Formats: sequence, C-alpha cells, structure tokens
Amino acid sequence: MASAKDNKNKLAFLSMPAPASYVAGLGRGASGFTTRSDIGPAREGPSEEVIAEARAKRGEEAEVDPEQFQDPDNEYGLFAGMTYEADDEEADKIYEQVDEAMDMRRKARREAREQELLSQHRAERPKIQQQFADLKRGLSQVTDAEWESIPEVGNLTRRKRQRGNERTYVVPDSVIVGDRGKGEYESSLDPMQQQSGGLATPADGAMTNFVEIGQARDKILSLKLDQATNGSSSSSSAFASGTSTSIDPKGYLTSLDTHASTIKSEAEIGDIKRARMLFDSLVKSNPKHGPGWIAAACLEEHAGRMVAARKIIKKGCEECPRSEDVWLEAARLHNNDDAKVILANAVQHVGQSVKIWLAAADLEHDVKAKKRVLRKALEHIPTSVRLWKETVNLESSPSDARILLARAVEVIPSSVELWLALARLETPEKAKGVLNKARKAVPTSCEIWIAAGRLLEQEVSRGEVKKEEGVQESEEDKKKREKMLLAVDKTIETGVKELRKHGVLLTREQWITQAEKCEAEGSLRTSEAIVKATVSIGLDDNGEESSEDEKYDIWVSDAQASESRGSIGTARAIFAYALKVFPHRSSLWRLASALEKAHGTPQSLIALLETAVSYCPTAEVLWLMLAKEMWVGLGDVRGARGVLERAFEANSESESVWLAAVKLESESGGEKGGEVNVARELLGRARSVAGTQRIWMKSAVFERQQGNYDVALSTVSEAIKKFPKFDKLYMIQGQIYHEHKKNIPAARSAYANGLRASPKSPTLWILASRLEEADGKSIKARSLLEKGRLANPGEERLWAEAVRVEERAGGGAGNAQAKALLARALQECPASGLLWSMAVWAEPRPARKGRSVDALKKSAEDGRIVCTVARLFWSERKVEKAREWFKRTVNAEVGEIGRGLWGDGWGWWLKFERAYGTEEHREIVRSLCAAAEPRYGEVWAAVSKDDRNRGLGTRGILELVADKLET
Repeated sequence: MASAKDNKNKLAFLSMPAPASYVAGLGRGASGFTTRSDIGPAREGPSEEVIAEARAKRGEEAEVDPEQFQDPDNEYGLFAGMTYEADDEEADKIYEQVDEAMDMRRKARREAREQELLSQHRAERPKIQQQFADLKRGLSQVTDAEWESIPEVGNLTRRKRQRGNERTYVVPDSVIVGDRGKGEYESSLDPMQQQSGGLATPADGAMTNFVEIGQARDKILSLKLDQATNGSSSSSSAFASGTSTSIDPKGYLTSLDTHASTIKSEAEIGDIKRARMLFDSLVKSNPKHGPGWIAAACLEEHAGRMVAARKIIKKGCEECPRSEDVWLEAARLHNNDDAKVILANAVQHVGQSVKIWLAAADLEHDVKAKKRVLRKALEHIPTSVRLWKETVNLESSPSDARILLARAVEVIPSSVELWLALARLETPEKAKGVLNKARKAVPTSCEIWIAAGRLLEQEVSRGEVKKEEGVQESEEDKKKREKMLLAVDKTIETGVKELRKHGVLLTREQWITQAEKCEAEGSLRTSEAIVKATVSIGLDDNGEESSEDEKYDIWVSDAQASESRGSIGTARAIFAYALKVFPHRSSLWRLASALEKAHGTPQSLIALLETAVSYCPTAEVLWLMLAKEMWVGLGDVRGARGVLERAFEANSESESVWLAAVKLESESGGEKGGEVNVARELLGRARSVAGTQRIWMKSAVFERQQGNYDVALSTVSEAIKKFPKFDKLYMIQGQIYHEHKKNIPAARSAYANGLRASPKSPTLWILASRLEEADGKSIKARSLLEKGRLANPGEERLWAEAVRVEERAGGGAGNAQAKALLARALQECPASGLLWSMAVWAEPRPARKGRSVDALKKSAEDGRIVCTVARLFWSERKVEKAREWFKRTVNAEVGEIGRGLWGDGWGWWLKFERAYGTEEHREIVRSLCAAAEPRYGEVWAAVSKDDRNRGLGTRGILELVADKLET
C-alpha cells in the first residue's frame, strides 16, 4: 500500500502549478517563441445578465432578437426568394458609397490611434526577439571552439558525445526469412487448393471461387446481349425470356463504345460528387424551385445514372407541378410510352402550356394521332397562334386547311399570320375580301397592305404569262393591266396613310427592308411601290424640309446599301425616285448607269443613258458612255456616230467628245483598221475648234501610228510652240527620233529641251537616261537620274530607275552598288511599294520571306507588295495561297492608282493561272480585267501604247502583258 501511495505522489507534480520562473522548453534551448505570458491573461467580459441590468438602469430598451423574424422554412432569410431588381441594386450601391465615404473620413484618425496603441503595447510588452536582440548581436563574437563546446539539445550532462560510438543491432532471422519469399511466384496449386476445386485460400482465410467468377461473367455478358437486341420497351418480355435473337452488331459495338466513354476520370467524379451535394442542398432548401430539380436530374444523366435521374425528376414533378420545364424534362428522360403518360399527367396541372401540348404531339408518330392531340390542345388553348399553325400544317387538303384558318381568325382576329395564310389559300376574288376583313381587324399591320399589293401584282403577272404563251393581248387587257399596276402603287400609298392615322410610324429603313423582302419573294412591282411611297419618310415630314444635298446623300447611300445586300430591284427603284427629284444631276445618272451596267442588260442601260443625256446634255461623260455602249455593247457603229454628232451639237468644244469620235473612226472599219481619213479630218477640225494640248498630242500620236513620222514631228513642233510646258510633246518627239529615225542627237536635244521646260516630269528624266544608256553612256545616265532626284525629291520612279541602271551595269540585282542605292532609296521613300518590291527580289531566296514581312509592315495596302507576296507563294508551289493573294492584288490600290487599274497585277495573275489554273480560272481573270479596264502599269502602258497593238481590246492586251512579264 505504501509503495502505491509513493508512486501516486511521484506524479503529483503534474497537477501542481508551475513555478513563477518556469519557462516551457527552456532546458532544451527553445526560447524563441511567444507565449500567453508575454501577451497577458485573457479576461472574461461581463455576462448578458449584467449587461441587461446596466441597460435597464440607464433606461435603454432591450435589443430586438435578429432571428425572431427569420423564416423557419428558409434558412437564407426572409427576403431570399424575392426578386433583386434594379432599384435594389442602385440602393445597395448608394449605401456602399456612403459607407466608403464615412470610412475614408475616419481612416486617418483610426490609423493614427491604432499606431499609437501598438507602439504603447510594444513599449510595455516587447517581443522576446527584441529582449534578446543585444545577445544575438553578441553571438557574432563567438569563436569556433566555443561553438563546438556548446552541448547538444537535450544533453544536460554538458559532456560532448564522441563520434564513432554509434550502436548497431543484429536483424532477427525471422525478418530475413519472411522477406525472402516476397518476390516469389507459384505456378501450381497446392494440394489444399486442388482438393477445393479451384478455391484460393488467402492469408486472411477467405475462400475465392474462380469458377463462380467465370459463371457470373457469362451471365453478365448474356444480359448485355439481351439488352442489345432490337426492340423497344414493348419487347421487354422477349428480353426477359431470352427468345429474341436478332442482334445488330454495329449497334452492339456502338453501345459498348458508349458505355466505355462514360467512364469518368477521378477529377470528373469528384466534380460530380460536389455538384450532387450542392444540388441536393438546393432542392432540399427550396423544393419549389423547378430549375434545381432539372439540374440535379441532368447531373445524374451525365453521370450515367438514368434511374436516379428519373427518380429525381419524378420528385421534382411532385414538388413543382406547375412548372412546364420540369414536366418536359421528365418526358425527355423517359422512353416514348412513359413520356406520353407523364405529359398526360402534366396536362392535368398545366393545361394552358403550349409547350406541353406540342411535346405530346411530337411523341405521336401517326398523323391522325397528332391531329387528335393538337385539336384537344385547341380546346384548352384556343387563342394560341402556334397551335393553330401546327394544326393547319398537318392538313394535306387545302380545303380543310382553309376551314381551320377561317375558324382560327374568328377566334384570334388579331393574328396577322393567320389572316395572311387564309388569304393565300383563297381564290384572288375571295382573298381580297379576306384582306379587307383583316385590315379592319388589325388596322396597324403593314403586312396586310403589302399582301394586298402583292395580290394585285399577281393578277398582272398572270396576264403577262398568257401574253408570253402566245395569247394576243387586246387593247382593253393592256389598259386593264396598266390600271392594275397603278392600283398597286395606290394601294401601298393608301396603306402608308392609313397606318399613320392609326399611329404606326415606320422608319424609312424599315420600309426599305419590307421592299427588299418583297423583291426576294418575287414581288418586284410591290417593292417599287413601297419605295415610291416611303423613300421620303423622315426627310420631308420633320417640320423642316431636308436640303437637297442631304436627300441626295441619303438616297444614294440607301441604294448602295440595298445593292450590297443583293436587292438590285430595290436599289434601282430608289435611284429612279431620286432621278425624278434630281433629274439634272449627272453624278446621280452615272451611279444609276453603273448599277444598270453591273446588273442590267445593254438595252436597259442604253435606254437609261438616253434619258440621262436628255436631262443633262452638257455632261460629256454621259454622252461618251452612251456612245461606247452603242459601239461596244451592241456593235452599232452608226448609232455611236449619231450619238457623238448629237454630243458635238451640245458640246462643240469638248475635248473628250472630239477624241472619242476620232477613236471611233480610227478603230472601226477600213483596211488599215479604221476610217483613217475621217479620223484625220476630225482631228484637224478639233485642233481648229477646241485646240487643247491633249488634242494636239493625240494628233501627233495618230500620225505616228499611221507611220507618218515627218507629219508627226511637224505636228509636235507646232504644238510645242503653243504649249511649251507640256512634257508629253517632248516625249513623243524624242521617241520618234530615237526609235523610228534612229537620230540619237536629235532625241537627246528633244529630251534636253523638255527637261528645261518641265523639270518636274519624272518620265522625261527616265526617257533621257535610257537614251544615254542605250548610247553606251551609263555615267551620263546616272548623272541625269541624280539631277532628276534633286529636282523631284521623294520620287520613287527615279530611284527605281537608278537601281535598275546599276543592276544592268553590274550584271544583276545582287551587286553591291545596286543594293547600296536601293537602301538609300528606301530611306528616302520608306513607304514605296515599288522600292520594297525590288528590295524583296534583291535578297537571296531564303531571305525573301522575311524581307516581304518588313515590306508589308511598311506599306501593306500597296498592290505591288501584295503581288510580290503572291509571287513568293507561287515560287513555293502554294497554289491556293498565291491565288488568294493575286485576288487581293487586283483589289488593292497602287500608289495613287485606283483599285483594279494596275494592269501589271492582272498580267501576273493570268500568267499564274496559265501555269496552275484551269481554263475556267483563266476566263474569270479575263472577264474581271475587261470589266475593270486597267490603264496603268509599266508593262501594261508599254504594251497598250505600242503601235503594233493598236485596236486590241483589254483582253488582247492582257494576253500580251502576261507573255511579256518575266518571273
């Protein structure tokens, strides 16, 4: 007994209070942490009774329990189910702003007070680190020997343990024997396993029967095969008995693949579990929330647990019987027969749901059954337009559909769709009555008035069809047809007025949209009537009438927008109305002519231009367009002459008309390609009547083309006396002396005179340089180009010609002098597409792609750079990319040259299509080039102005340019 008492007394110190100077862990050297004693003891505050008593003494009222108004069925608060509207959000923002303002007002005072309290607290109770800071600084003077003499933690004997005295222990034999058999495998059964018939006895004593495992596997496979047989839920008895043996191998393999694909990763399984917990909490906290049940069921469906999904959605239908979405989801998750039962129950609760009835009708595969369901639905919801439309669509007989629609408009007289559908099924005579009733029932619908106009247009169209079939149209029928066409305009105009009376004010854009819709449906005359009646809306009825320029700009933009959307008839009608308002604006006639040329016939274009020149007789371009269409479009040379004669009468001193007449006579007929004498006579008359510098130049060019070089030189000399500053006269004179007369000194003198008279002409400098280079004086050529660059700083053509001179002198683009000069040129003209293109081809083949990237960064919109990139793709055999970039080339601008006018780009594209394209591709290039009519380009200008190519059209010049271009 005494010994037990002594043992108990030995442990009595555990319940004793610690000595006053005791610090936990001090014996082990652990003194670098803060304990409760450093901070101070925690003190209990006053109890609730004491606080309540003190408040009662001061006369304060007791606080209201914030939980007493809590909804017991809703743990999220009393107003958690209410809608969070915009007013609530605005109020919350205002409160937050007020709180932030008050907080900022007190922030400086609060921070100062906190800093003061913190410094006071640190002064009274400093951290242990601060208390021992001086001792830590003294540790820097401790020597290595003193560090070695410090005893280890936990060693209180102050004796340093000597190294090398570690104790070792012998491993027992049982451990070695047990580890020996870990990596061994047995390939035969022991006698015990053989006696048990394939039963394995693990170490824990459990028996594993492999025979039963194999049998279970066969049963599962048999069940899978039964489920894979063809049939639906109606053949479930065949599945159960196993008598159904028709198996679709593809379907079975597909089902196996589907089951395999449903295996989820661990991350997906974790996400599904978390989502399941969230949805479970959602439906328990708010069981009347239909979307929660739907989301929970979809989650189980995604996880492959269809049974659980159907149970959840069934519970959702019980909790939310008024939610049509829940019923529809339940029908979706079940098979066809079960879905019918579900939707039948849904009708009992939400019989006014159109979606439920339509879903029930979709479940039926028989048309009669669908009709039965939809007619039952109409008994419950007779005011549903969608149900009526679905019911009518199921009818195969027009008479039955007509009867249904007649009943539908009685029940729903405000539905425009039903009225229009009924009118389409009626005869034209009865359709008018239907539309009249519809107009009275729905006086605010523009569709009814448009339908009336289309009905009148259809009657006119039927008359035109009879006329095309050979039925002779009488005079009375013709008048009737014209009267009905006018009735279309009158109907639409009346409709617009009636709609305004009833307060329906559609904008001009909305009416244009209706016109485009009518055009797309084949009612072109109704579209024109809509444009006539509404295109001025918003321009004349705003109190202040819009100015003519504003109307002009708006109508032009509307027409161009309709054209871009493919509504050519609507655009043509807008232009027709605008031309009636502004018949004397030649620019408007040109825009209308461009539309007609692109989308009309030559006859319609000529008729439009005839009207145009009658209103604008002084517009030279309209006369020229008319003459060209007569000559090129119809091949009527005599008619073109007559047009130009009338143009002379209206514009006797017009340079363009005179030159057009000369071109017509010189290129139409005659053994040498035209009526030369008539053209020469016209030029003489033009020089005497108009006498412009361009007419004198064309006279000299004409004589040069005819081979009369002396006459051409005399004409040029006389023209130079009249127009000494016109640079092209000197060019013609120098070219005749150089190329035809072979008189280089005379050519040099001509160019020198021209440079003195027109030093700002880069072409003159280039021709003078080429003359010196052809004469073998490259130094003089370089000098001329240098002077030209001084007179025309920043001129890319002069820099390019100087680089070419160095290339021809040095034997190629790779010589150092040409590269150095090209670098200087790029510094002078950093955005020049011509120089960047030359820089790309001056590089070795591997470096060209990188150089082209730099060129695109500097001037990506220049067609010459785009063409260079296309040629690089061509060299790499990237056919589709090259073709795409060639398309971009012809649609890009080249310096100041407009889109599609750079002929060299068209030549490169045709050359590419010759190598890699089909005849169809080449024909596309030719037709697009002929429509664009390019006029510029170094090679294109040289080919087109060659006397040997006189009379060739755009297609012929394009072929020659493609032949001359060198890759």
